[in-house]
Formats: sequence, structure tokens, C-alpha cells
Amino acid sequence: MNLKPKTKIYLLILVMVSLFSCTTNKNEYIEKSGQPVDFVNPYMGNISHLLVPTFPTIHLPNSLLRVYPERGDFTNIELHALPLVVTSHRGSSAFRLSPFQGNESELRPVINYRYDQEKLTPYSYSVYLDEQQIQVDFGLSHQSAAYQFQFEKSDPAYLILSSKNGELKWDGNAISGYQYIANNTRVYVYMVPEEIPVQVSQLSDNTLSEASNVKGANASLVLKYPEGTSALNVRYGISFIDEVQAKENLKREVAGKSVAELQNIGRNIWNEALGKIDIKGGTNDERTVFYTSLYRCFERPVCISENGRYYSAFDSKVHEDHGRPFYTDDWIWDSYRAHHPLRVLIDSKKEEDILNSFVLMSEQMENNWWPTFPEITGDSRRMNSNHGVASVIDAYRKGLRNFDLNKAYIACKGAITEKTLAPWSGRPAGELDHFYKQHGYIPALYEGEKEIIPEVNPGEKRQPVAVTLGTSYDEWCLSQIAEELGNEEEAYFFKNNSFNYRNLFNAETKFFHPKDKDGNFIEPFDYKFSGGMGAREYYGENNGWTYRWDVQHNIPDLIKLMGGSQNFVKELDRTFTESLGRSKYGFYAQLPDQTGNVGQFTMANEPSLHIPYLYNYAGQPWKTQKRIGKLLKEWFRNDLMGVPGDEDGGGMSSFVVFSAMGFYPVTPGSQQYSIGSPMFENVSVDLGNDIIFEIEAYNASDENKYIQSAMLNGVPLNVPWISHEAIAKGGKLTFEMGPKANKEWGK
Repeated sequence: MNLKPKTKIYLLILVMVSLFSCTTNKNEYIEKSGQPVDFVNPYMGNISHLLVPTFPTIHLPNSLLRVYPERGDFTNIELHALPLVVTSHRGSSAFRLSPFQGNESELRPVINYRYDQEKLTPYSYSVYLDEQQIQVDFGLSHQSAAYQFQFEKSDPAYLILSSKNGELKWDGNAISGYQYIANNTRVYVYMVPEEIPVQVSQLSDNTLSEASNVKGANASLVLKYPEGTSALNVRYGISFIDEVQAKENLKREVAGKSVAELQNIGRNIWNEALGKIDIKGGTNDERTVFYTSLYRCFERPVCISENGRYYSAFDSKVHEDHGRPFYTDDWIWDSYRAHHPLRVLIDSKKEEDILNSFVLMSEQMENNWWPTFPEITGDSRRMNSNHGVASVIDAYRKGLRNFDLNKAYIACKGAITEKTLAPWSGRPAGELDHFYKQHGYIPALYEGEKEIIPEVNPGEKRQPVAVTLGTSYDEWCLSQIAEELGNEEEAYFFKNNSFNYRNLFNAETKFFHPKDKDGNFIEPFDYKFSGGMGAREYYGENNGWTYRWDVQHNIPDLIKLMGGSQNFVKELDRTFTESLGRSKYGFYAQLPDQTGNVGQFTMANEPSLHIPYLYNYAGQPWKTQKRIGKLLKEWFRNDLMGVPGDEDGGGMSSFVVFSAMGFYPVTPGSQQYSIGSPMFENVSVDLGNDIIFEIEAYNASDENKYIQSAMLNGVPLNVPWISHEAIAKGGKLTFEMGPKANKEWGK
């Protein structure tokens, strides 16, 4: 057909409009119909800026069974076999499964695979082992899972199961066994291949020999299948109790189910969990960042109740759970800030069960001290301070009652007054603690001065400023619990101690400054670099610029110490503008945890998370809105480096979830949330019992990040905070957003 030039142009325009329309309709379909789990990108942050990356964990919410591809780093081109279970956040897999097809002389206990076409969701895994020509598909339940293997070659096929340090047995139908982890803790497996092998062998020193029972380091059993085998299916159960329970877990959860069926069930479970917060508006990338962050908040802690029983490493016994799930694997130093408060909002019953679990594990420990880093293998007593006490009072003040507050108080008080305050130590209180009780601060050593206190960890040092500030907050939390229990004398005592941060405040420099045992400030001193690796000789992972703001429980007093609101804001601004003081190489060589920098502010470590919200307390909330909008957009992105530092299995991701909704719990233990800058036009939070709290942000966008006005249930809101009580009743918080700051709102 011969068309005139004008007609050709007109048709071209029509085609372009049509194509654009199709694209728009497709995006609208995703916007309206995409389910929450479809916006999760487990690969977000899998390449670290410096230290530990995120992990693309496949698991159901807060479940015992977790796996992720084992490789040295995301960029590694090899997988180290296939995982069966990861027993702790950041942990390597217990047991490894290796499919193989080819010459048996090439068999190894653990086979490193070159791979391609890897696809991973929270509930499924698929990968093509291209040099072996094996397609792998995986689906899981809470304590059991299944693998499906499709072989493309005609050689004999093999499945190799290895235990790093344990025992494996073949009984003619299944492999069962265990692997030691640590602290008298074992993880057990019961694995049933759907196809019976023609031969079962032991693999030792890369040599096969007939055996049905192997034991020791790298114990490996090999199942052999004949030439022409095209597919194999295996199902397995995991237990921390025994092999019999692992078998029961398999039968209860995955028997008779295909990988595809498990994936479909898992998908529905994830949509229900993530659907507790429904968002509208924002870009697909922003929705992905949000739901990926929320998915990571469900990785820990994990429920280890198995058919009404659980193994506790805190006393090395199996207990009845009496109908209440038992949880562990929670790094409280990271999670008390926003992770626990988020569960209080969207999963309060689970939070009560978690706190009840902490009460039980405290009773199971000989000293009855509240845990700090409870894991599958017991309490590892990491980091500084004992911030689990904050989660107790935060939950109680927000209406959670289904745990024993009195028992929690006794255990928390013991962890703060009877256990040493020395970081990374589970020893009883010693000389350092007696000094703190007498003088109200932890004394510091001068550079080169020899450490003589036995409870001080040689690598972690005293961290005297971090411990003094953190314990001041912990004692404030104790005072609040004592008040709730009607113990006025102890409430008064701990409330007085909660001001101990003042003992290290340098009025001249307006920084928290370490003192020696005689009460003298350590001099000369550099707030950026004094303190050695990670500034641990004085602070902890972060320098003095971060710990300058570590008074979560008494911000008005901190403002007063700083010289009033105007000077407080000026010094906050300095935090975001102050130079690193060295090259990036030099700065991070000493402070590797302090990445994600905006000036001296670090987005990459939990002690900084509340800092952008502090402007609200000094009469300039528009600066909080400005900072939050910038930080979320620049540091949390839908890409492989989209998380600025150690994410800590929900510790940092919960900051993203709260901040994107538009508010944040600056002081766990208080009922107040500080308002920031909502990312989405609409957020609906399901609080349970048919109660919905809705945040409507008209015109919200990257540009329109400033609050022009606000209404709570139709009544003007003129302060930059909201109470938990107001949220818990349900209702609607409405913001009018704009591109320029309304400096009068919330002032």
C-alpha cells in the first residue's frame, strides 16, 4: 500500500500512542493487581558496601527452616552444594545436598557447581547447574522442604548428603542423622527420596565404599541411581529435638506434596503476612523496597516449637510448649529499636509469644538473666548494653499483657545489675561494674594503657561511653517497669541512674567524652578517630559523632545540655555536613561499620536510626521530613547494593518500613511515635481484630515530601508525633504534602 508522507506520520503517531498506552496499562495492572510478595526482591543488598551483605533467604514467616544459596559472595560463580537448613542468621548450612550425574570418580562430599538461571522468591528456589546439566527446584514449609532434580545426561545419577560433623544412616527407605552445631545443640534430618537407589555408599577421601552408616567430620552418604534417570525427588524434615521428630515434621508438612504445591502454599502464606500493610501509590521500585524490607522483618526470630515441644539450648533440655510457640534467634541490640515495635503493631500476639519465650529462656538459664542475643545455640551475649528491657516495657506500655511482667523485670534487672556491663561478656559483675554503680560511668583507659579487668573482651574493649549511655537508657526502662509494678523505691532508684549519661557530657565540646577512673576527660581526643578499631576503646562500632545523640529516653534533657533548641539543631546539621576527616579508605579502614555516610551521619548502623527524627523535638520537623525523604531514596534502592550496611535480619529494614509509612518509634518504652515523611499516598495497617489504621498522604512523591498540614480522625494535628493509643484504636491520619517546607507545621 502506497501511503502519503503525512498519512505515514499520522499512523506512526497512532502506533506510538498505542504502544505507550499498552505500557501504561501494564503498569496500572501491576499497581492494582500485583500481590505483596511479587514486590519482594531477595537480592536487594546482596552486595555489601563493605561488611556483611543481605541474604536472599527462602523461608516462611518466622519459621525454623531457612535456606539461601551458599556462595562466598553474590558475585561468586559457584554454589557450594545445596543447603538444607541455616541454623542462624548469617550462619552456614547444616547438611549439604549435592546432585551429580557422571563418572563416580568425580564425586566429592560437597560439589561446587557452576550455575545459571537462578530464580529466588521468599517461598521458592530454582537454578540450573549448567555444567552438570541439572535443573533444581525447591519448595519449603515451616520445618520441612522438598527438592526436585531433572537430569539431562544419560550417565548414572547420584545424590550426596553430607554432615559437617555428625552422623548419617540409611535404613532402606530414608537417610536420618544429625550435625553438631555448638553448645550441646544438634540439628537432625530425616530425608526420604521418592525413588529408591540401587546402591548406598560411603564417600571418604573421595573414595566410595559400601556403607549405610557414616560418622565424623564431613560424613557423607551417596545414593546411586541407574543410567537414564531423568528426575529425582526428595523430601526432608528438620528438627532440633531428634530424628523421630524430624520424620514427624516431614509427614505433617510435606508428605505427598510436590515442590509446586509447596511453593503455592508458601506464596499464599507470604501474601497474608505481607498484606498486613497495604500500600498504594509510589513507584514499583519504592513498593519493592518497602515489601522487601517487610519480608526481612519476618526472618527472625524463629519459632522452634515442633508438635508442642521444643529443644532449648539455654538448659539443653526438651520442653513442652503448653500451646505457646517458643521463639529464638533475635539480635536484640539491633531489633529493639524498630523490629520489636513493628511487631507490636502488626503482630501483637506473636510479640507476646516472643517475650514469653524470653521469660522462659531466662528461667532456663542458671543465672536467670534476660537474654541479649538469644540464638538456636543459646545466648551469645554480644554487643553492648542489655536493650531487651526496652522491648519489655515498650510492649507493655502499648497494651500487650500476655507475658509475665514481674518475671521479665527480675530477669532484666539481673542482666543489668548482676551480669557484667562489659560488652560481649556473660560473666558476673566485677570491678568495672562496681565502679559504675559508685560513680555512674564506665572508666576509660588511656591509649596504650594495659587492660586488667578479666571480664573485658580483648577484641571488643570496654566501650565505656557506649555502655554508659546504653545502660542509662536500660535503667530508665527498668524504672518504667518498676512504676508499672508499683515498686516506687526501685522506680526512683533506676530513674536517677537513667541520668548517668550526664557524667560523660563535655559541656565545652558538647560531646559525650570518655573519662578516666579519676574523673578526668581523656585528652588529647578526636571524636572521629580516637578509640582504635571501630572506636571500641571508647564507643562501639561508631565514633563520637554517632554516640553524641544516644540519649533516646530523655531528648529534652539532651537539648538542654546542648544549649537549647537552636544550638541543638545547629549541631544536628553539623552531623550531616561534617567531613569524614580522612579519605574513604582511611575512614572505613578504622570504622567499617559506619558506612552509608551523609557527613558524619551513618545510615548503615542501628545507633543512627533515630537521629534524623531528632529535629522534631527541637521545633524544626521540616528538617526531619527533608532528611528522611533523602535518606530513604538514596540509601535503600531496588538493586544489589540497595542496603547501606549490615541489615541484621530486620534490624535496619524495620526502620525502612516505619519511615516509609511516615512515623518512627524514637524511644521504645514510650507510647509516642515521631512523624517523618510518608512515601506512599495511602497505607493501611491491619492491627488485628478488624482494626485498621490508615495513613493518607495527598500528593506524596519524591518532590512532595513536606507536610503542609495534618489531620487525625478529622481533627487538626499540629504536633510532629502521634501516640500508640491513637493508632491502636484505628482511624485515619491524613497529610497534605507539598514540594516546599511548611516551617510552621509541628513547630
